[in-house]
Amino acid sequence: MTESTPATDDALAAAVAAVSTPSPVDTPLGRFELVDGVPTPESVERLYGSLDFLRGVEAFLSAMPGASLVAMRRGFRELGLLRSNQVGYTDPRADSGGIFLTPNTATTYGSLFVDLRETGPLVIEPPKNSLCVVDDFWFRYVADMGIAGPDRGEGGRYLFLPPGYDGEVPDGYFVYRTPTFTNWVVLRALGGVPAMKETRIYPLADAGDPPPTEFVNIAGTRVNTVHANDASFFDEVAEIVAEEPTSALDPERAGLLRAVGIVPGRPFVPSPELRATLDTAAKAGAAISRALVYSPRDPEARVAPGSSWLQAFLGGSYEFLADGASLLDARAQFHFFATVITPAMAHAQVGAGSAYAYTAHDAQGRILDGSRTYRLVLPPNPPAKNFWSVDLYDTQTRSLLQTDNPYPSLLSLSGAVATEEDGSTVLWFGPEPPAGRESNWVGTVPGRSWFPMLRLYGPLEPWFDRTWLPGDLELVED
Repeated sequence: MTESTPATDDALAAAVAAVSTPSPVDTPLGRFELVDGVPTPESVERLYGSLDFLRGVEAFLSAMPGASLVAMRRGFRELGLLRSNQVGYTDPRADSGGIFLTPNTATTYGSLFVDLRETGPLVIEPPKNSLCVVDDFWFRYVADMGIAGPDRGEGGRYLFLPPGYDGEVPDGYFVYRTPTFTNWVVLRALGGVPAMKETRIYPLADAGDPPPTEFVNIAGTRVNTVHANDASFFDEVAEIVAEEPTSALDPERAGLLRAVGIVPGRPFVPSPELRATLDTAAKAGAAISRALVYSPRDPEARVAPGSSWLQAFLGGSYEFLADGASLLDARAQFHFFATVITPAMAHAQVGAGSAYAYTAHDAQGRILDGSRTYRLVLPPNPPAKNFWSVDLYDTQTRSLLQTDNPYPSLLSLSGAVATEEDGSTVLWFGPEPPAGRESNWVGTVPGRSWFPMLRLYGPLEPWFDRTWLPGDLELVED
């Protein structure tokens, strides 16, 4: 038998220490006691409570895309949009009436939810010269229609097939299979409301004599379409899990939901103790999401070193993937304050699509205050082939800032925004307009924070090579 030596004894001791858990264990979740590696009964109870909390936080961050669309559908149903051929649209354009995640005020939007379980294979004929997207109910990309789609803005017939469909597929359509029965359709017609009403939506079975598509103006309506930040968030997620095939969700996220009691085919009825834990988890998840949105730690989030302006879509992938890994923070950041998933947004091209930048802080890193006045300088020749805009949003709701002006924005298209002698544009934000600057001013709300989003429609090369950048917001001292 080989005798041990001090060296081998030390190595063994180090190995034992490496695989052992000391007692007590101090963590951000509290102190846990163990007896020679076995948790005490009191610690077991608190460890499982901590596990429920951690799984709840991760479930909030991971299932947010689905909850977002469940909440939006709920809002649409409250507006009476119940059928798959009812388009809610904004005439003349989106405004601050309701709670919608970061819409822009330059666009006539159309939007609806289609239920392929109800309709079977469904045909959509988008307007010509439009930008339209279909996302599944877990907020994943299905198709572009219009300019970014295979019809290239010339019009066409798109056929969407439900999960498991094995019937005949006729010719003459752009065909897409979707993993969920419910899908969200967003329509942006560059020709405004008349063009929007060219949209046609009908079951394939009715293609010979399509029923009329109904259009409902939802501009100015007071409705909430944003997911909850408390325990009811998990009720929203349970709704989608109950409706959609198990194959529609990846095993990892499905496992997280199962861990907190959301299981296909079973009612979601958590105990009062678990519901209280999930309520805390949702609030913590929302706080984490707000850090990811307003103060992201990814260095790629900033449009340029030293700038306070941030990018809305990190990683360049509409699937939030890089090197075979999911970009978890980027996905949560985007879905907490934005909607619409399409490759055209994730990877803008010179002269096409749109580019975005936003910030919740001024030049000194201070949170924007609706009681104060700020100045923003856009250097000469903003790199937008079509036009630029700046919209203001509420930091709590991530929706258009609600003021006396239903369009809290400035657009170069308007012709009213003045430029300086050197070609730059100075914009002002605050509760009252500076004298003589009314045309370049957007009002804010005392006592409420806010954030601006700069959009460049048809971004040009100076945006991509960062030779043109917006200035930081400068606080105007009283």
